[in-house]
Amino acid sequence: KQWYQRRVAITAGVGHKGKFGHEFLEFEFRPDGKLRYANNSNYKNDTMIRKECNVSAPVLKELARVIEEAEIMYEDDKMWPAPDRIGRQELEIVHKNQHICFNTSKIGSLVDVNSSKDPDGLRAFYYLVQDLKCFVFSLIGLHFKIKPI
Repeated sequence: KQWYQRRVAITAGVGHKGKFGHEFLEFEFRPDGKLRYANNSNYKNDTMIRKECNVSAPVLKELARVIEEAEIMYEDDKMWPAPDRIGRQELEIVHKNQHICFNTSKIGSLVDVNSSKDPDGLRAFYYLVQDLKCFVFSLIGLHFKIKPI
């Protein structure tokens, strides 16, 4: 199949409830090319940031490549730390004919990953989420840049 015939969708989020209330970061890539981003932090009375834009087919193709390269579709979260008072991370991926959801506690660093019962699987998740967040921040930054280059 051609890449554009593949269905790619990702929903990801990380958040916690703390002294500044419910703080979270979420993003979603939809198969129609819509990218949605939300960041809620009450630190220093910040307000929620919501951005939405459309991305091109080559961006979705790159997203599919990143998912495939991470080999995350072979992982299972049953041995990962359960969400707790520190926070939670969620990742849902629809890619080709597969649909998978991951749910774990908020990961502070690779120390948390290495001390888990499934360090290899959790490491794949950790690095994929980091890559996806960088990808989203780059796209949002480029799309909403105030001063054009």
